Amino acid sequence: MLALLRFLLLFPAVILICVLGSLYSFIRFRNPSNVGVVSRWFGRLYPLFGLKVEHRFNAKNGLKPAIYIGNHQNNYDMVTISYMVRPRTVSVGKKSLMWIPFFGLLYWASGNIFIDRGNRSKAHSTMNKVAERIQQDNISIWMFPEGTRSRGRGLLPFKTGAFHAAIAAGVPIVPVVCTSTLNVRLNRWNNGKVICEELEPIDVSQYSRETVRELAEHCHAVMQKRIDELNAEIAEHLTKK
Repeated sequence: MLALLRFLLLFPAVILICVLGSLYSFIRFRNPSNVGVVSRWFGRLYPLFGLKVEHRFNAKNGLKPAIYIGNHQNNYDMVTISYMVRPRTVSVGKKSLMWIPFFGLLYWASGNIFIDRGNRSKAHSTMNKVAERIQQDNISIWMFPEGTRSRGRGLLPFKTGAFHAAIAAGVPIVPVVCTSTLNVRLNRWNNGKVICEELEPIDVSQYSRETVRELAEHCHAVMQKRIDELNAEIAEHLTKK
């Protein structure tokens, strides 16, 4: 019954955000700050899932161009890590998102970048264009380097597209991590606490196309370590209650 009630509240809320977000984005057509505004609208829906979410931003990062990378767990990312999207930041997503009713129009109109993952040459070309857009438009990019939802399998290996783009554009990588949402249940009133945290920027100037895999593995290790620490922090908080 609780799960049904949540669905009945969530479904119209998501549709409303998509419709209003699309109208807002058409008024400021493909403005790079649209994505951050709408992402925070979605990010405020977390109470409907019985969650408490703490957002920890790093003041040192400011608003300079960067490539933000986050861990991609499941559909709950929409109300957790989505809130962490900074102004003048657009995301890179698969072309199939365009065909999701309501959301696809919003994703396009708000200024995000589509990538054809089924075509390696086109995907590589898109990453080159991403680097050019960062430099020309003074924007940041948000990507999920795992390439798919992990769905409880832990932090999956990273694809290298985001790291190639960072090296080509000469901008840092900013990891953003979110604690586990594996145990969220729609039929449970209290689903506990989630922490989303923006980490220190990682300089890419010492890396090249030949060592891009090393950069990806380094970022993976940094994120995995912090995810483990934050999960332990939440577990310790629960034991003290």
